Amino acid sequence: MTDDGGASPQGGTNDGPTLREVANRCCKRIDVGAAVLPRPLFDADYDDACGRGEAKIAGATIEPASGDAAAECPLPDPSASGPNTTRYARTLSSEFNSVVIEHHLKWAPLCHSEPGPLEDLRPSERVGRYDFHHCDRMVDWALERGMRVKGHVLCWHVTTPSFVDKMSPGEVREQLRRHIFTTVGHFRGRIHMWDVVNESLAPDGSLADSVFLRKLGPSYIEDCFRWAHEADPGATLIYNDNKVEGMGGANAVKSDGFYRLLKDLKDRGVPVHGAGLQGHFSAGGTGRGRCPTPSMVRNQIRRLGQLGLKVNLSELDVRISKLPPDSDLRRSAQVAIYRDLVAAALAEPAFDGIWLWGFTDRHTWVRHFYYEDEPLILDGNYRRKPCYYGLREALGTLGPGGTVGGELGPFLESDRDADGTSWGSLWMQPEPEPEAGPKIEADSAGDSRPDWEQGRE
Repeated sequence: MTDDGGASPQGGTNDGPTLREVANRCCKRIDVGAAVLPRPLFDADYDDACGRGEAKIAGATIEPASGDAAAECPLPDPSASGPNTTRYARTLSSEFNSVVIEHHLKWAPLCHSEPGPLEDLRPSERVGRYDFHHCDRMVDWALERGMRVKGHVLCWHVTTPSFVDKMSPGEVREQLRRHIFTTVGHFRGRIHMWDVVNESLAPDGSLADSVFLRKLGPSYIEDCFRWAHEADPGATLIYNDNKVEGMGGANAVKSDGFYRLLKDLKDRGVPVHGAGLQGHFSAGGTGRGRCPTPSMVRNQIRRLGQLGLKVNLSELDVRISKLPPDSDLRRSAQVAIYRDLVAAALAEPAFDGIWLWGFTDRHTWVRHFYYEDEPLILDGNYRRKPCYYGLREALGTLGPGGTVGGELGPFLESDRDADGTSWGSLWMQPEPEPEAGPKIEADSAGDSRPDWEQGRE
């Protein structure tokens, strides 16, 4: 594998091609995308002055920034920032051929908690107040650079405005439908793929007890896809979830539920076209937090592909701080996960995209929703980390001279090689000893809490 080295944000590095250049050589179209945030993208001063503040709103929180934070790091005035002037922007456009809007297209940020340039910074309780200012700027920026855009996400209970709880079932249905038609309609012809429904499953594979399930019943998932298809018949529509990346293993019950849900939708003619496997991996995880093996990932993608679905890794990052404080061990684990799981995914014809949830450790949601970590492929100074080269190596398996699956060999079909060595044996952590006393089931049916609140490290 190539040594770690510096990277020029303009591309053309002295240590090999960018990810975008490697993707251009692949034998089929592969989206190599990253989640994008407006502040570091457009503000030439923000990256240095306020680099860590953005992550406070980069995940699923629906609360607005405090007044002090907003005053300290305001979103940029379009007239004050030239295009493509930040390190963030230069790196994004050279390394990736696609982007996904990380936060600002979710329902609450879009019309409730982050009203953009409107003067009133308080959350809005007025149903239907939409402001596409930040999203329009990000989408137009990407399209001007020949990048595809994915919209994230139309229906997720965690980022739904709080006023929906007060509505009658009929009002919830009306407003959810209105939200989908308003949002998809606004970007029709510019955003060609959407994460339509996100994380509707509990850890036990049942439907999560969300406001939508309580008020609308299970049919809300089907309705969302039909409404999105009606709003833009040409868009690719995706169902997205976490802890479903591998077939079998500690998360088998949820990954099986994920498969059954999608099979049922397909069997009934619902216009769902793709499956998003989030890929928020923890190298030090145990139990349900344990990282799946390459064969588990490949088998999950294979069976989803047999349903006629395209499959992508939709929110990839790799946490390492729960491993012992050994830099070589952490580096090896992060490289293996980025390289081997992506290579295994690329070995399946149904796989069509790798989407990172950020790309530089300077701007990562992990720090605010989990703990201090370095989960991404570039460090805080935008230098290429060893895992960058691991990901690039995996992507190259579909290019000239590449071998599908790379050097994974038997790990594509089994968790162990011919010598009986298990994948990840050098860094995977042993399962803790069970506690004495009666077993307490931690995951109740229908648990609707987001992953970071369920203790899945």
